[in-house]
Amino acid sequence: MSVGMGPLLPIAVVDNAGHAEALGAALLEGGITQVEVTLRTGAAIEVIRRLARIPGLTVGAGTVLSASDVARVTDAGAEFLISPGWDDGVHRSALEHGLPWFPGVATATELMTARAAGVHTVKIFPAAHLGGVGFIDALTAVFPETTFLPSGGIPLEEVADYLLRPSVLAVGGSWIASRSLIAAGSFEKIVDTCKHAMRTLQ
Repeated sequence: MSVGMGPLLPIAVVDNAGHAEALGAALLEGGITQVEVTLRTGAAIEVIRRLARIPGLTVGAGTVLSASDVARVTDAGAEFLISPGWDDGVHRSALEHGLPWFPGVATATELMTARAAGVHTVKIFPAAHLGGVGFIDALTAVFPETTFLPSGGIPLEEVADYLLRPSVLAVGGSWIASRSLIAAGSFEKIVDTCKHAMRTLQ
């Protein structure tokens, strides 16, 4: 199972489902075609449902912590799942629903657990605190078939360095479409942030 991704993965915390359509339009206008909606708010499931209806936008669910979460986000139209760590129940449910799942790892032991279960793309979280690109280089040397989705404390000026690594699928960040900008309805600012980020990576 795989999902196509561009270089940047916005991690969105959305408090009001009424902002979903404007958020999706802003991301696409800014040149970004995927988003991770975290299950940190009561609106998250409805936000996923609304974003999933937007042509050209790939929508995933983040902070997936249980098998019941998998069922709910699958029903809402999520196309991939991301968790901060490993959970056997989430893994089984992801397989049952046929969705790519990217569990978070912070150690080689956790990565070995994922690989033993057949998962070869993982989230590195919190990437900056774990050692950044140096940590990814060290893991890649030992596990060359693994690809990574680093997130957590990565500023824009460091994103290109991560993406130079062939093992990095995409870089996640909440700054691309911040919770405060979404809540304030500042979608033109989100468009500008996306366009600036994409230009920086060219």
